[in-house]
Formats: sequence, structure tokens, C-alpha cells
Amino acid sequence: IIPVVMAGVLGIYGLIVAVILIQAVSGDTYSDYNGYAHLASGLACGLSGLAAGMAIGIVGDAGVRANAQQEKLFVGMILILIFAEALGLYGLIVALILSQSNQTCTAA
Repeated sequence: IIPVVMAGVLGIYGLIVAVILIQAVSGDTYSDYNGYAHLASGLACGLSGLAAGMAIGIVGDAGVRANAQQEKLFVGMILILIFAEALGLYGLIVALILSQSNQTCTAA
């Protein structure tokens, strides 16, 4: 159940980024720069979540099978799962930094 919960947290990271980005969108002062920054923010969070989810899935599957045979492997499995989750957390941090970049439109 631990890998399932950790994978669910990755979805919450995406939801956090989506809420932050939707609040930053305004109709009249939204520049191309802001659009590309927000696109990069969503891609950073999404792709890092995809990589972390794949890692959690592979490690979780192998770890649960190995834990059934040797119970000493539980702590090692949890450590590897935490490192895999850190990939998603790093993507969230990059997404938050990218989402805060701003450039306003000026009439020429």
C-alpha cells in the first residue's frame, strides 16, 4: 500500500501546480513569455511525476515481491521509494519557480 500512496502524492503535486497556474492566468495582460513559462512549469511537474511514478511502480513491484521472501528488505525498499519520490518533489520545486516568472505586456 505504500507505493500506491506515494504514487498518489505525485498526482497531488500536479494539482498544486495546476491551481497555482490557473490563478496566474488573466485575459488582458497575459504575454507569450508567461504562456511559455507556464507550459514549462506544467511540463516540468508532469514529466518528473511520470519518471517518479515509473520508478515507484518498478521498485514497488520488485520490493513487495522481495519482501515476501526476505523481510529484512523492507527498510531498503522504503528508502529507494523515498528517493524515487524525491524526483517528483524536485519537479514540483522547479515548476513552482517557473510559475513565478512574470513579464507584463506593454502597448507599443
